[in-house]
Parts: sequence; C-alpha cells; structure tokens
Amino acid sequence: MTVKGAATMVLETGLHPGQLKDNVMSPGGTTAAGVHALEDGGVRSALIGAVVAASTKATEMGKK
Repeated sequence: MTVKGAATMVLETGLHPGQLKDNVMSPGGTTAAGVHALEDGGVRSALIGAVVAASTKATEMGKK
C-alpha cells in the first residue's frame, strides 16, 4: 500500500519522487532512518538491477 500511495502522489502532484521524499523527511526522523536503512541494504541498486534484467529478458524473448 505504501508504494501504491507513493505512486499515486507522484501521478497526482507531478512532483519528482525525490522531491516528495524531501517534503516529508525530517532530519533524524523515522523516514530518514528508513531511507538510510534501504540505502545501506542496496535497495536502489537491487531495484535497478531487477528492471534491467527483466527488460533484457523481455527483449530476448521478443526475438524468438
């Protein structure tokens, strides 16, 4: 639900996701702690890797 809510906010406001994050994140707050943990865990890199892998596979499958 959090991802759906965030996506809805991006679509409804037209703001970049980073701007929305900055709007709600207080230094030293719960959102900052959560974002820090996600970054330490490599979530951004893992998500990018997943999208690239899926896109590559889709391209390969489309050539058959």
